Amino acid sequence: MLFFTAVWGTQTPPRRVVPMTTAPPTVRIVHSGQACNVEEERYSERVYTIKEGETLELQCLVTGHPRPQIRWTKTAGGASDRQGDASLHNETLKIENISRHQGGRYYCKAENGLGSPAIRSIRVDVYYLDDPVITVHQSVGEAKEQFYFERTVFLRCVANSNPPVHYTWRRGREALTQGSDSGVEIYEPFFTQPSIKLLLDDPLVVNPGETITLVCVVSGGDPPPTLKWVRLGGEELPKRSVVHGGTLTIPAVTVDDGGAYSCTASNNVGNPAKKSTTILVRGLRKGRFWITPDPYHNDDNIQIGREVKISCQVEATPPEELQFSWLKNGRPLRSSERMVITHTDTDVSPGTTNLDIIDLKFTDFGTYTCVASLRNGGTPEISIDVNISSTTVPPELTVPRGRSHLIAQEGDTVDLQCLVSGKPKPIILWSRVEESSGAAAAVVAPSLMPDGSVEMESYDGVLRINNVTREMSGTYRCQTSQYNGFNVKPREALIQLVVQFPPNVEPVYTEIRQALGRAFSLTCRLLRAHPARLLRYEWKLGSRLLTVGQFNDQRDDTNYLVRALNREGYGEYTCDITNEAGAGRCTFLVTGKAYAPEFYYDTYSAVWQKQPRVYNFKLQWTQMEPNAVDRILAYRLGFRQMGQSRWWEQEIPMEGTIQKGELLTYNLTELIKPDSYLVRLTPITRYGEGDPTERIITYSDEFDWTRHSAATRDTKYTPNTGPSSDHTGSKQGFYMYIETSRPRLDGDKARLLSPTFNMNSKTTFSSSSSVTNNPTYCFAFYYHMYGKHIGALNVFLRQKAQTVTDTSVWSLTGNQGDRWRQAKVNIHPTTAFQIVMEGVRGSGIEGDIAIDDVTIEEGECKDPPPNNEGGEPALCHDIKCLQISEEKIAGPKAIDIVTEAKRKDKNLGR
Repeated sequence: MLFFTAVWGTQTPPRRVVPMTTAPPTVRIVHSGQACNVEEERYSERVYTIKEGETLELQCLVTGHPRPQIRWTKTAGGASDRQGDASLHNETLKIENISRHQGGRYYCKAENGLGSPAIRSIRVDVYYLDDPVITVHQSVGEAKEQFYFERTVFLRCVANSNPPVHYTWRRGREALTQGSDSGVEIYEPFFTQPSIKLLLDDPLVVNPGETITLVCVVSGGDPPPTLKWVRLGGEELPKRSVVHGGTLTIPAVTVDDGGAYSCTASNNVGNPAKKSTTILVRGLRKGRFWITPDPYHNDDNIQIGREVKISCQVEATPPEELQFSWLKNGRPLRSSERMVITHTDTDVSPGTTNLDIIDLKFTDFGTYTCVASLRNGGTPEISIDVNISSTTVPPELTVPRGRSHLIAQEGDTVDLQCLVSGKPKPIILWSRVEESSGAAAAVVAPSLMPDGSVEMESYDGVLRINNVTREMSGTYRCQTSQYNGFNVKPREALIQLVVQFPPNVEPVYTEIRQALGRAFSLTCRLLRAHPARLLRYEWKLGSRLLTVGQFNDQRDDTNYLVRALNREGYGEYTCDITNEAGAGRCTFLVTGKAYAPEFYYDTYSAVWQKQPRVYNFKLQWTQMEPNAVDRILAYRLGFRQMGQSRWWEQEIPMEGTIQKGELLTYNLTELIKPDSYLVRLTPITRYGEGDPTERIITYSDEFDWTRHSAATRDTKYTPNTGPSSDHTGSKQGFYMYIETSRPRLDGDKARLLSPTFNMNSKTTFSSSSSVTNNPTYCFAFYYHMYGKHIGALNVFLRQKAQTVTDTSVWSLTGNQGDRWRQAKVNIHPTTAFQIVMEGVRGSGIEGDIAIDDVTIEEGECKDPPPNNEGGEPALCHDIKCLQISEEKIAGPKAIDIVTEAKRKDKNLGR
């Protein structure tokens, strides 16, 4: 007899079941639709084939408690890249109008915080077939002769496809094959790589504002390649540019458009062909100068009789076209014995020119002008004036009083200032440094400036930092540069910036659930703050002040203890830790609300029916952390039909204390077929309502093995088929059977699947016999196959090695009479295994098949006792009896959906 832990009847208070433990997730991927094929490869690889343009629908079926969260991903991007797509977190992944690029391996990941996440994958292979393209040409040697006249003509047919295409040639309606026509030869398709060339100079030098055209020509390549222009480094093409085939046109070119451009030709044969060119846009920029006093003396001043060098530097494109000239007081200056003009190599950038004044005289004072231009014009010249006089003096650098140590708060705007004197006044360079600790602080390493650069320039000696942050605290250095000033040892100064910020604390927010009368402690922890001294804390409940205090150097947290919680103690507790810059707050919500229930989704036979138009549903759940708060007194059950707005509510009283992991059950009856319902369950304590949980229950019409007894079976069941009792003759005893009435169809299958038995496990079976390398097991069961439409009962041995194999070990077809019979079969597994029992529906409704008392034990099967039909069942003795789980299979394209169900048998329970 088969006994199940279930409640059959009208709505009653929940029945307590033996406490269960939480279960880690399991996951399976199934597909819908009849147009796909599934192949088993290697271990568990499955290939789902689908045509391009069809709808892909993959379903991820999970078990586990609490209910696992689901996430779909795909290798090399794909589904996982579509952020915000709700379908990626649903059980069903649906891709409409699938394209060839969406093929690949899809993963379903389920996790509920217990053990490792469960992951399964399936490879999706998208089939496609593009229209074939036919090209006609002659051989190279005959191409100049008359076309099609006593010459060899090649017809080439190419089509992109997956899987590879099979080509068939026809002339008119006549099919052509190799060797059947002496004038025709058929070759397998072959492909060639393209080659390309650029019709332009390299590099291409142009003036700003011109329109340039880059032409890329492809030769060869089969299938015909596609051309693409790109900029090196991944930069985008200029927004004004126009691409037409292999031609790239850039109107009104600017300096920013300069750089390297590449043309690539690809036809998926070998590597793409690639040619590159460089565009140089003529231009001058960054004109600078510096003055070098007499290098043979230590004096930084300019003195009569000494040597002075004026240097001028300009960046030019292209550098070889750069040319310099010098003026004195507006008149051209030529090189002489006392005034020597030199230039650096024209290929070096930036270009530099020097004017050396030997034995400086009073008459040499004046304005010297360095003029930079490009040899071929196209851009304005740059002029730089340098004044040499008796008032020309080297620079000095100071920090205003009180500005060498600045204190700011986060979000402020801060000006760091260095005062610079000298004529000419040089550019100020700002950098950031770190100082080592100790008596003699020394610069050890540079840090980045607020804009991310290593160095920033300032012409007025001021560095402005907007919206300053704590990361910008540190030492900043200002120093004179040689640019636009004297080329002497730099003058420098340091400024210390301190950015104050409010305390960072944890936890920022947390919820604490507590029962009345209990003690608990709240802790607010300081992570960082500046300033970190004289920190104060203040605890409040709502607006009521609880306690205040001050941190000492040894503590980085503060605690508040509630010795016995009363009703007034519920609410929001806050702890503010303050310094000069502000406050950081820890918030604790103390509540007596019960945690949410966790629905149990893996219920065996959750849906059942007694009447044609309605169905019942067994609702099961566990309570999350039931002992954290006061005892749960009841649950408020609400449910409504999907698509309707009206809710029905009732209260489910609870007796006694709910244990953690205890499975609670309530039967919903008189649900209308085939409607689905939204169910909401809310725990209630003396504090009030807790957190609710919702789920959808759905009527299922899949072909199952059904647990029944003759006493509870509907009196209107199909006559002339099925048993009238269990195999012992008891009408109260339970058995499993397949109901073959409508909507079942010929060939529909229902399966029962045993747990997995490990060959090496000592706990799988108990037996007095010794374990050998390949032991034999006896699998025994009773069957009842009565009715003129009986289909088949099959038994398979499923072994799980590198691949999963199902081997038929027993099968019986057709009407066997209105009586129970026993079957015994020896099985010889070599690895971990399961037993699969499959019932196949026959041609009509009189085809119910039943099974009862399924056992498995180690050792050879003994001959069954005579006339044992309807007699005593085979006893387990010291063996562990088989536990049956359910595997549903609907239709000829069988899909396994496994759920667990424990079997109890009064004859096997000792």
